[in-house]
Formats: sequence, C-alpha cells, structure tokens
Amino acid sequence: MDNINLVKDRIAKSIAVKQQLLANDLLISTIAKLADEITTAFKNGGKVLFCGNGGSAADAQHLAAELSGRFYTDRDPLPSEALHVNTSYLTAVANDYSYDEVYSRMIKAVGKKGDVLIGISTSGNSKNVIKALEQANTQGMVTASFTGDTGGKMKTISNYLINVPSSDTPRIQESHILVGHILCEMVENNLFPKK
Repeated sequence: MDNINLVKDRIAKSIAVKQQLLANDLLISTIAKLADEITTAFKNGGKVLFCGNGGSAADAQHLAAELSGRFYTDRDPLPSEALHVNTSYLTAVANDYSYDEVYSRMIKAVGKKGDVLIGISTSGNSKNVIKALEQANTQGMVTASFTGDTGGKMKTISNYLINVPSSDTPRIQESHILVGHILCEMVENNLFPKK
C-alpha cells in the first residue's frame, strides 16, 4: 500500500470505529451517566483521577488537564490529576514495592468516597490500573474504565465501562480521547452553564 492509500485507509478505519460508537446506544448512555457522576463529584467537593500506561498515560494527563485547566469555557479550575505525573513517587514505589502498586498506593493516599477514578487501558488488563480500580472500589470511589472491545479484566470491576468496539490500539486510543473530550464538554456545561 502506498503512503497516500495508507493515510486514507487509517482515516477510514478511525471513522468506522467512531460510527460503531455512534450506533451503540448502551455506550452513549454510559458516557452520559458518567458525565453526571463526574459532575456530582465536583459539586460535592470531590475530584477526578486518571491512570494508564504509555499512550494511555498520555491520554490520562491530557484529560486531567482539560478539567483542571479549561476546555471550552473560561471558568474555575476543577480538581483533576493523572496519577503518574510525580516521577519521584512513581519510581520510588515501583522500585520499593512493584510497578503494579504505583496507582493503587496513590489511590489509598488521596482517594475519597465519591471521587471518580478513570482507568485507561486498551487491553483492559493492565495490572497497575486493575489494582487502582480495586482499591478505589474499596474506598467508595466511582470507577470507570476506558478499554477496547472486550473490556478485559477491568470490565467486571468498574461502575462504568467505555469499551471501544475495536481491538486495534491506535483506533481505541483515538476514541478514548473523543469520549474524554465529550465528557469534559458535558461536565463543563453542567457546572458552568452558558448565560
């Protein structure tokens, strides 16, 4: 396949996954319900935490920044953070305990009942994200997972599952950002309605 056709093919594949998202009423409803949960958490003085690895860590940081900075509206910041941004903490816990513990240990320290944790993993099987979700559940947090089609092990331990209908990592990650941006917009509209 030449470069021009490769570009067209990848765009077409990305659109096809998004069309499947658009046609999935359960996923659409889940996204809307998760936006309401996040809104409630912020109204009650809570926060939203994100975690993931690699590209999913980048997505976690991106979405936390949209909430804590701004999205469309010039408004007050919302308390949100990606759990991997403190590299001294991350490397110390990975070295002294295990990389599998890096997120669950931070959840144990800062997670409160009613806060929201969004775990991101295209496979749904990232051990450190699973442990974070399990810890968040024990602390009464609202848990959500952004995964690929099967949901992996994260499927059964999350209050909300956003399982993008694909097994292709780049296409899944493109849809995770789309869904994340939609959530940010809905939450912003809920909390800061336009006059």
